[in-house]
Amino acid sequence: MKVLVTGGAGFVGSNLIKRLLEDGNEVICLDNYSTGKKENELEGCKYFNFDLSESNVPFDEICAVQRFEKPDIIYHMAALARIQPSIKNPVKSIGNNFNSTLNILEWAREKNIPMVFAGSSSFHHGLWGSPYAWSKHAGEQLCKLYDNVYNLPVATCRFYNVYGPNQLEDGAYATVLGIFIKQHKEGRPLTITGNGEQRRDFTHVDDIVDALIRIQKQQAYNNNFELGRGKNYSVNEIAKMLKINPIYKPGKPGEARNTLNTDRLAIEMLGWEPQINLEDYLASYL
Repeated sequence: MKVLVTGGAGFVGSNLIKRLLEDGNEVICLDNYSTGKKENELEGCKYFNFDLSESNVPFDEICAVQRFEKPDIIYHMAALARIQPSIKNPVKSIGNNFNSTLNILEWAREKNIPMVFAGSSSFHHGLWGSPYAWSKHAGEQLCKLYDNVYNLPVATCRFYNVYGPNQLEDGAYATVLGIFIKQHKEGRPLTITGNGEQRRDFTHVDDIVDALIRIQKQQAYNNNFELGRGKNYSVNEIAKMLKINPIYKPGKPGEARNTLNTDRLAIEMLGWEPQINLEDYLASYL
């Protein structure tokens, strides 16, 4: 199978490409490396540096170089994630996330290529709480539009707090666990915003990838899948698992109080069962 992954030098995208290559697929990646890293590149995948939010991305030429007539599926993982950077720079966040999704959908429509879109569980906590939440939901609406008007096979997946290999540990786009593990490695106290009682549904990236693969194999398009483990932990509980006393700082705007997946569509339709739990992951790390 021939696969195009956007954002494949990033966290979820690089883990997805790893699985796709292990399964014997031919893979090409488009990434602008704004948050992706060269060290996440994998042998066997061809990488192209393009900004998908620009209107002149030469999709056809890229596929021709790889002797792809067209991909069998597109996994659109590219986005500027995280709430706080979007609040500081809404134009960059909205422009990137909306336009990149529109451009890849339009090319998918022209070539009639099925697509899986990486949404966000931030949908459940107020679309107007942050530019990031709005931009990801706008991407979902674009997918629905192209499904309804053009009959394009598209599946949307809302990710919860994803963790695992290649998670960002520093910078504005770092993940919660990435920040904590970096602080732990460096012997620094964990920095918690708010009182630490906010709860998160942490889902391992390998489980996320498993669901993404199942969607393609089962042709389960035109559905919206919630991909969370279904169990949440307070940030204080994470600090306790890491055996570190935290430092508390004021809370940040736009952040959800709790995240928890209670939707069962992925379990019932895909047979998806998350296998990795956070306690085992942190115990293994320690």
